[in-house]
Amino acid sequence: MHILFIADPLEQFKIYKDTTFSMMREAQRRGYTLSACEPRHLNWQRGRPVTARVREIVLTGEQAWFREEAVIERPLHAFDVVLMRKDPPFDAEYIYATHLLEQGEREGARVVNRPRALRDHPEKLAIMEFAEYTTPTLVTRDPAAVRAFHAEHQDIILKPLDGMGGMGIFRVKADGLNLGSIVETLNKNGAETIMVQRFVPEIAQGDKRILVIGGQAVPHSLARIPQGTEVRGNLAAGGKGVAQPLTDQDRRIAEAIGPVLNERGLLLIGLDVIGGSLTEINVTSPTCFQEITEQTGFDVPAMFIDALEAYLR
Repeated sequence: MHILFIADPLEQFKIYKDTTFSMMREAQRRGYTLSACEPRHLNWQRGRPVTARVREIVLTGEQAWFREEAVIERPLHAFDVVLMRKDPPFDAEYIYATHLLEQGEREGARVVNRPRALRDHPEKLAIMEFAEYTTPTLVTRDPAAVRAFHAEHQDIILKPLDGMGGMGIFRVKADGLNLGSIVETLNKNGAETIMVQRFVPEIAQGDKRILVIGGQAVPHSLARIPQGTEVRGNLAAGGKGVAQPLTDQDRRIAEAIGPVLNERGLLLIGLDVIGGSLTEINVTSPTCFQEITEQTGFDVPAMFIDALEAYLR
């Protein structure tokens, strides 16, 4: 099998924790051929298929973790599967890339996660379909609506819709200190929509990442626990990752959402759960494979490649 990974630049990978790297390593262990590119390397011209300028690579197992064998332009349909693993932001360029990938699908390419499904399930807003599992949430660009939500819930979290890794997340407590300034900053004086959620104090026990692969939950979550005075548990914001068995509530949420989204072409999703409440559904490039595998012995990359093989069959 020949797999194309569309991701961020390989030179930026932190391979000790990178999930895409763990997928590559498991794929190569099974004898598959690896190629990689960035979204900016996708091209379409009338009369020709969608192509990508790709780097054909081999993993070395050394500090210089990959060796580039060749750089070549290939049509997407020439690969057995294309894995879209570009990190957010979920911006206009990301959406343009999904349109190019969808054209590739029309020409015979197999793309995971499916481009239309990526567009239809932006990570913050996808929870609206499953509101019964969420904490009280507001999506708006209206400052008055935010003030009313704060008056009702007193302790709130505000965040942009296109962030990742805890970027741009603010907490405002009952005193409302700096609420107006934070709203102006996040929604750019009414130009952009933001999300506001009731603060869930159980964040102290961790913001749990539940991985769902092929509609089935990985049996352990990774609780990302805030450190010091930090309110964010994201690993990128300094949170400590602790693997834990799924709770009954975790399984209920995963079993309600996972099969539905799998049927839509989302082979891999990451559910973020705090205190039994769903806060986000990650579909672009869910992470935490290596942390869960190392702490529990459950081989998440192998589960993913098994599911990928089954999907392609």
